Amino acid sequence: MNPALTRLLAIARHPLGSLPTPLTPAPVLGRAVGVPALWIKHDELIGFGFGGNKVRGLEFLLADALGKNADVMITGAGAQSNHVRATAACAAAFGMQAVAVYWGQEPAAAQGNLRLTRLVGAQTRFTGHADRGQVDDAMRIEAQQWLADGHVPYVIPRGGACALGVLGHVLAAQELLQQCIARGIAPRHVVLAVGSGTTLAGWMLGTALWGAPWTVEGVTVSRPPSEVRARVSSLIAEAAALLGVTNAVPGDEIIVHDGFIGSDYGVPSPAGNAAIVLAARTQGVFLDPTYTGKAFAGVTELARRGHWSTTAPTVFIHTGGEPALFAHGMV
Repeated sequence: MNPALTRLLAIARHPLGSLPTPLTPAPVLGRAVGVPALWIKHDELIGFGFGGNKVRGLEFLLADALGKNADVMITGAGAQSNHVRATAACAAAFGMQAVAVYWGQEPAAAQGNLRLTRLVGAQTRFTGHADRGQVDDAMRIEAQQWLADGHVPYVIPRGGACALGVLGHVLAAQELLQQCIARGIAPRHVVLAVGSGTTLAGWMLGTALWGAPWTVEGVTVSRPPSEVRARVSSLIAEAAALLGVTNAVPGDEIIVHDGFIGSDYGVPSPAGNAAIVLAARTQGVFLDPTYTGKAFAGVTELARRGHWSTTAPTVFIHTGGEPALFAHGMV
């Protein structure tokens, strides 16, 4: 067995998702955008807490929290965060309180992911400021208050962006490799949305460790590419250290495509909305306005430029997020 895999399997992990998630061809959608050999890895069907690939990292984070006897999970992001919703569901399932810290003002109505987060019993806080970085300070204050009240808080960074959070996506790369071998396909590209950088870091590290044949490419939906690359490089190094391996991914191999964020993170874009409608009407696949819609808009534009292979398979990672469709008007 690969030594890195041996170490990875020895790290505490609490199963949550129904794995492996499906890998299916999407020929009609692929032809519509000029990627005939398009496949979709359906992490939106992961089967816990309304799905989404954040559940993969939470399997490791939950095990760590339980090992430390935590009784409160604290995390934060925007009001339509998939990660926050999945974390809140995780806390509910294991008898812990969840606290969600959001940037900005509290909306007039709780819709989409915010509604689901409250439905599972999470307490919610809003910083009142547009600066996303203020969430980190607010989470620290929350943790101090819960600790002073005799609780054991467990703080998870925004997006699960830490070494343990990365490990779930390292395993996802191995999962896809096994599925491709079983189906007799050899993808040339794996493409996914990039927000906190956790998913891209895990997929790149896993691709290197397992010797997968594809190139992993991210479409940023949140940050400038230079910031994304720095974050991803740091996360890869931290996760590699946990596995006892040297950093296997040089910084210049981190591919991040820009130009598809729109006006801001979490704000639907015309190109992203068009991608959502196209995927629904050609393939019956529902993308979301924050992550996968914008990422697939990137796939579409890059196909127009001749970036993707027209013969070798391209795999799009559907990271989830459909509840956000119920917070934004689409059609």
